[in-house]
Order: sequence, then C-alpha cells, then structure tokens
Amino acid sequence: MTERVGDGNGNGQPMTNQSWNQLREAARDIRRQQTAIASRVPSGFVFRAAAGVGAGAGGRIYFLGVPKHSRENTIMYVDVPAATAVGRDAPPATLPWKHLLDSFQATPFMGQYSKEEQLLRERKRLGMMGITSFDVDMATGKFVFPACNSLFFCTDGNFTQQPMFPTEIQSVCIGARMDPKICPTNPDLVAFIHNGDIWVTNTTSGCEKRITHVHKGGVSLQEDPMMAGVPSFVVQEEFDRYTGHWWQPCSQDEGTGLYRILYELVDESDVEILHIVSPVSDGKGIDEYRYPKAGTPNARCSLRMLIFRLDSNGQIRPDVEDYSLVDELCNLFPWMEYIVRVNWTPDGQFVWVQLLSRRQDRIAVVLVPLSCFCKSAHDAALRCGDAAAGAQSPHHQGYGGAFSSVQVLYEETSECWINVHDLLHFLHPIVDDEVTFIWASEESGFRHLYRITSQLQERQNPTSHHHCHHGNLDLMDSNDAECLTARVTSKVALTSGAWEVNGKQLWVDELCRVVYLVAYKDSPLETHLYAVSYDNPSDIVRLTAEGCSHHVAMDTSCGVFVTLYSSVTTPAVADVYSINAATPLSTPPHLLGRIMEPTGVAPDYQHPHLFNFTSQCGHEVYGMVYRPCALQEGVKYPAVLFVYGGPEVQLVTNSYKGVRFLRLQMLASLGYVVVVIDNRGSAHRGLAFEGHLRHRMGTVEIDEHVEGLQWLANHVDYIDQHRVAIHGWSYGGYLSLMGLAQRPDVFKVAIAGAPVTSWEAYDTGYTERYMDTPQNNPDGYKSGSVLEYASLFPNE
Repeated sequence: MTERVGDGNGNGQPMTNQSWNQLREAARDIRRQQTAIASRVPSGFVFRAAAGVGAGAGGRIYFLGVPKHSRENTIMYVDVPAATAVGRDAPPATLPWKHLLDSFQATPFMGQYSKEEQLLRERKRLGMMGITSFDVDMATGKFVFPACNSLFFCTDGNFTQQPMFPTEIQSVCIGARMDPKICPTNPDLVAFIHNGDIWVTNTTSGCEKRITHVHKGGVSLQEDPMMAGVPSFVVQEEFDRYTGHWWQPCSQDEGTGLYRILYELVDESDVEILHIVSPVSDGKGIDEYRYPKAGTPNARCSLRMLIFRLDSNGQIRPDVEDYSLVDELCNLFPWMEYIVRVNWTPDGQFVWVQLLSRRQDRIAVVLVPLSCFCKSAHDAALRCGDAAAGAQSPHHQGYGGAFSSVQVLYEETSECWINVHDLLHFLHPIVDDEVTFIWASEESGFRHLYRITSQLQERQNPTSHHHCHHGNLDLMDSNDAECLTARVTSKVALTSGAWEVNGKQLWVDELCRVVYLVAYKDSPLETHLYAVSYDNPSDIVRLTAEGCSHHVAMDTSCGVFVTLYSSVTTPAVADVYSINAATPLSTPPHLLGRIMEPTGVAPDYQHPHLFNFTSQCGHEVYGMVYRPCALQEGVKYPAVLFVYGGPEVQLVTNSYKGVRFLRLQMLASLGYVVVVIDNRGSAHRGLAFEGHLRHRMGTVEIDEHVEGLQWLANHVDYIDQHRVAIHGWSYGGYLSLMGLAQRPDVFKVAIAGAPVTSWEAYDTGYTERYMDTPQNNPDGYKSGSVLEYASLFPNE
C-alpha cells in the first residue's frame, strides 16, 4: 500500500506506508542508537578538595553515571589535578571514570520498587536504574544512599584508590527507607523516613530509633492522614521540594550530645482520596491516593522540631522532645497556603521559610528564631499564656541578639503569579540586628538577583505569644505587626535587563564577594555561567563558551566547576574548570580536564535546524524544524507540529536533542517534517511572555503555533500544509486535542499523549497558579476544557 507525498493535489513522490511492526522496529533502532549517549551523561556532581587544601589545588569529583558495559547508575568519581599542574594552553586531558563501589547492584530484584519509591521516581521524572541519589559528609567522606529497597553506606576517607563494597544499614523497618540524610555534626547519625515517620540510626553503634509517631500504619489512607518529614503531593509535584526534614547544620551545643531536626508535619485529613485500579495487580487491587483537585482543600502543614541526645554508648536516649511553634505560621500569616521552601540559616540559629499564598501571587521570606519553638505547645492553656518559652524552648542567640519573635525579611506580590525558585543565600551578618541575603525576584518582569538587607525587630513583650491565634490579626498589637512587616533597609539589583536568571542554581563566594549564577543573558536559547560582584555590581562576566547550552555544578568554595554543554549539532561534553580565587572577574577559568568526551552521533542522525521570526504580537518567537532524512528538492512532505505550549517548559534551545526528542527524530527518518515552536506561555522569556495564558489556558496558544507553522511553510518549500498533524504529551497532549478541535482547517490528525481534559480534575498547585480556582474563574475553566470541544472533533 502506498500514498503520495506531495502538495495535496497528487503531485509528489510515492512513500510506502509503514506497518506497525516496521514503525516499532524504527523506534527501537533509534533508541538503540541514542541510549548509549544518554546513559553516559553524568549528573549529581559533588566536589571534595584534597585534605588541607583548597578546591583549586586538586581533589575528587563524585557523580552518578553509567559505566561501560552496564545499565545501572552508580557512584563514580574522577581525580582532578591541581590548577598549577595543568598548563593553560595544554589540550584537555581526559579524566578517567573510576568506581567508588565494587560490583554493587543497586536495582531491586526484578525492578520491584516499593510504592513510595515508585511515586517519588514519578515525581522526580527519574527513568534510570540503579542509584539515583546520595548524601555525603565532606569531612569524613562518608556516603549514604538508598538502593535495593534498603540503605547503604561507605567511607572514602583518604581518597581510596580501590572500589569498596558498601555496608547495608541494618534495620527493624519492614519496607522502604527514604530520604536518608547524614547529620552535619556527627556523621555516625543518619535520619531517614519510613512509613510516614522520621527515624534515626547510628551506623557505628547500630542503634535505631523512631523519633516521631504520627503515622498509625492503618490499612487505609482514611485512617492515616498524618506524615512527618514528608512533603505533601502538591509540594513535591508542583514546587519541586522532595524533602521534609533538615538537620541543624551547627549549634552552640556541639559536644554535648544534643541534636536538632527541623521537620514538616503534614495533615491530609481534608484532601480527597482517589481510588484507582492498580496496574500491577491485574485489576484485582485498588490503590488509594490523596489528590487535591483544583478548588478543593490542600494538606495542612506546620513546622516542628525534634531534640534528642546520645548517651555515652552512642545510643539515642528515650527522652526525645518534640517542639512546635508557639504561634503557628498559618495563624501569623492567614493568607499563606504553602510552605514551599524551608531550611536553617548557615549558623544554625534560625529557621527560614518561604510562604506562598493560595493564588500564588504573594510570597514572604520569614525568619524563625529557635525560641519560637515550645516543648509544651500541645497544651492549649500554656499556648495562650506566656508559654514559659524562655525556659522550655530551644533558645539561642542569633545575629548578635536574642530575638524571640518571627521576623518577615522580605515580601512581594505579583499581578500575574510568582514562580518559586531556589535562589536564596544568607550572607554572614555584619551587624547585630540586620540580615543581608541574596534573593531573586521577577518584579522587573524578568527574574533577577538582588542584595537585600532587612532590619530585625524585637517584640517588646517577648512572652506574649497569643495575639494572633485563629488568624485574628485585629488582636495583634502594634509591635507584633512590626515584626510581621518586612523592614528592608537596602535593596541593590545585581543583574538587570530583558533576560532571565535561572531559578535553580546560585553560588556565593563571600571571600571574593562574588555571586555565580546561570542565566540566559546572551541568548534565550543558551544557558551560561556568569559572575558578578555583589558589593559593586556592574556588567556581569560570562565564564562559559558561546554557541552551546551549559549545565553547571560548582563546589561550595567556588573554586571549581563542571560544565556539561552541548548544541543542537553536538552531543554533550563535560569539562572541569578552576576559578582564580584572587581575580575571578578578570581572569578566565582554567581548564583542568575533561570528564566526558563528545560521543559520536549515529550515521543517520538528523539534527534540527533553529529558526526565529517576529510574530504579529511583536515578540521574537523561536522554533526548530526536523527535515526528512531523505529530503528531495521540490517535494512537499507531511508535517507534524510537536507542541507543549504551557508554562514552566522551554523546548527550543541550542542543546543536543538526540536523546530527549527520539520520537521526533524517528518521524523525520520516516519522511515527515517535524516542527517545534515555543509560543507565548512557555518559560524563560519573562513573566509577561509566560503570563499570556493566565486564566485562559487552552484558548490562546493554538493560533500562535499555527502562525509559526505557516510562517515556516512560507519560507521553505518542503512542507505540505494540507497534511499536518499535531502531537504532544501532557500539556502538549491537551493542546493537541484543542488544536484539532479549534483549527481543523490546519490539523488533520492529533496524537495526544497523557492529556489534561478538564482542569477541574487537575491538582491545586499547578492549576490554580495559572487559572485561579474554579469558583473564581468558572468561565476560564469551561472554555479551557477539552470536553467543551468534543463535538468539534472530526468523525473520521
């Protein structure tokens, strides 16, 4: 059976239809050709300097990677030479990968991950087998990681040259142990999550203890709504926070055997339970999931603190103390809905929190002194009195003063929405009653960095903790109100312009007073590493080479970085550089070696071609096109428009596409033109560009894709505009259905993968950010529902 590839009027060359088996074999061929490239890309870099010297003087870089002749991710390392041992003009020496672990298989038997691990892998979008994360104590070289539904550890104390076999951490727990973390002040201690509670084990003494008791272990979710140390589904899925417990990094109690763990207590009592047939039970079993649909209640979250001690034998003493906040954050800030980021300040004397409103148009950075946690907070009478907080709270001096009240350091609102990020760094305090930190904001329309100084306010009556219970701010006295109002005394922009700072990575060298950041300054299609002084900000300095996109990891001392870079034509390469500590802004980075050589591409690999045009709305729009592998002059080919089109995602970049876009490469090899366009609504082009679809998802994206497709078809001579399909996954699957219904004059076929069909059935965190609630935006939900367009789908 044949069909003609032509202009829609029968003109063109015959192309044989592919059978299902032929299509499947084509997909397998593409995957075989490219999988080797994907598996060789390292990730999760950790830098460890040689003992007693700085990072630029050599050391070891650990990472996750798949060694040759293996399919499993494992912990690898390279030894990095000192900068003085490598000439600046010398060609990059390849640093050989070495195994940290000896013949260790990390994948569970038959790949049977626990349900908790399966869900976490889905939320992190993890597809690889083997080890997917690890924690390491820099001083001792101790590694802890989950594998085979258990926990293991090993120690590379003196830069061992031979692979070692890890030791399993024995446990009485039956089932998965998740999210292990080494205690920063005692690497013998490891905290982990098991069955919704926090446990601590001592890898030297063998002692193990459950230190929270909120999860009952009931047979159904209805009976067991509480979790300790585990974020809610929405916080994991939509705000990319996958942990809910944090060791105190340091304290004035070191040497006393006292330890603190901050944790999040999650109550999902009000969250709807869905019952779904389990795919692994042949339809005989039902799985239960808590899932907050748009407009319905979220989980209730609060912060707690555990305090415990070890005896002389390394055993955890039975008198574990559980502290809660005297004034819960939800009472102090009635507008808050989500705790999106949490951690300790570097000195371990405060807890900082980022609070976000339900509409996600208001955020606050809040500082919580240890004295705000009270051991007796369960006693309602005590909570409404003076709480005896001074005697029973884990109180400490902080920033030179004894602050006993919650402080708002910074607050901002947005007329669109606030994109949560990880760009917060507290600088060493200069004066007693001020806090200076680096923060990112989109107040200018693009995410940029600022150095902010806020003044701390002491409550005049520190024992009065009862003013704003139940969200009644009218009962708050004026001094409380001052503490809950940010007093910003200085705000200096470190970066500016019509470009965006990436929201995931930030490094600060406080000795050189330099911030290192990843941004899209030189091109919206390329990410680069930049540096700028935070004392005297001026033009920022680019540290990576143009012509490709860089994914960067840097050591904490800002002396060494790894860049993993590629372009649309060249697969990834990984190089190691050192930074001149004396003149980082004027001396180019020094190439120390290469971790990964560029891999060859398959002989028939067809890379996409980038293009751009000015749309009718006046924006510069970027796209890429895959041409058919056997392109013939004068022949018009059927086309597939591959779409995503929603927020948070950018498809068109100057980076290698031979792995992520295997399906598109396969379509090109079968004789199709494949077009990809980042329309308004996609990420990294500023808040106005992304916010174009606010409150009207599904109704404004398709016409811009059509405009781009038609612009391209008018500038090349090989697209058959009478035979165009639309294809995508997730939001792209949703737009594929919308495109077929809204523009049948353009699209003849839709291939929709995992589409959203009704936003009322999607989760709160994502949907309400862009659409508000169904109660506030009923028209938007109705017009954005695929179900409203079902009658417009073609009959054949």
